Amino acid sequence: MKRRTVLVALGAMTVAAVAGGFYFLGGGADPDSFGKAGELPPATATVERADLVQSKTVDGRLDFAQRRPVKSAVEGTVTVAAPEGKTLTRGQALYELNDKPVSLLYGPVPMFRGMKPGDRGSDVLQLERNLRDLGYGAGLYVDVRYDSDTAAAVKRWQKDLNREPTGRVGRGDIVFQPGPVKVVSADAALADQVGPDGAVLTVASTKPVVRAELEQTDGALTSRGTKVEVTLPSGKTVAGHVAGTVRPEAAEDGGGGAARDGITVEVVLDGGAGAASGEDSKAPSSVKFVSEARKGVLAVPVEAVVALRGERGGYGLQVVEGTTSRMVRVETGMTADGRIEVSGPDLRPGLKVGMAAS
Repeated sequence: MKRRTVLVALGAMTVAAVAGGFYFLGGGADPDSFGKAGELPPATATVERADLVQSKTVDGRLDFAQRRPVKSAVEGTVTVAAPEGKTLTRGQALYELNDKPVSLLYGPVPMFRGMKPGDRGSDVLQLERNLRDLGYGAGLYVDVRYDSDTAAAVKRWQKDLNREPTGRVGRGDIVFQPGPVKVVSADAALADQVGPDGAVLTVASTKPVVRAELEQTDGALTSRGTKVEVTLPSGKTVAGHVAGTVRPEAAEDGGGGAARDGITVEVVLDGGAGAASGEDSKAPSSVKFVSEARKGVLAVPVEAVVALRGERGGYGLQVVEGTTSRMVRVETGMTADGRIEVSGPDLRPGLKVGMAAS
């Protein structure tokens, strides 16, 4: 069941009788009573300095950002696949096709062609940077040209991978990804035949996220950067922020079973990869979305605010001083969790104000 934090509105005011007259909560009070002694209310509350937060809390689940499939560029048989949950880095094999490794290299440009001597382009530059960072850069000048030095570096790398040292890189030999990846699922089993564009693995970034479902009416909470507090399955609370929304299909692939009429939000944990270390990804988390916050304001229970009658209208508080009381005009602000922000020259923390009997 989804939890909700109920926000109390000023409209939820009631009327209470006060010793021979009426103390109108939301119904109006006589502005002529300002500054004059009055009779005591049936109950009092204290003006307090507090932090008010409007929020909504829903269930969420741990996941990893930027899920995407890894598809085979060529036809072949899957002979080895990285296990689910494994984190892979530069130079490691995502899977093996026909008993040959398909290596992970870093870069934003996808592997869109085979590369050979004489080729030029940003993909060549990307390849050479990876060869250098893997330790095969001796004598290699990193640029956009696939020259004889590039071919020599590729041959040294191919020998270490137990590949035929051709000095050329085939389309199905490597996969470029932006950085390290975590294997989310194996989409092809061992011995499966995969053709071009057949999914072999689903991977994600190593950055932990929490996915939560909001209702369509909560669109304001889905804005990028909205602050959240996440209570992880262990009970640890960490800060985070909304990174954006994801398609319901993506959430369902991860086992969340998101309804299609909701909005699935992806929340990034501010603590980075270590924020969710050791947490049970199958257990639910609690996600508190903070839509507005007011720090260090004066606040009273909503029921203490009086709607004033007369030309000036507005709102007031019945301040209790010893055995008498007086009405003071106040400005109202945000409401949250049954309290309302109030301000005015006559207010200070610790003042007693009237309210209806509970």
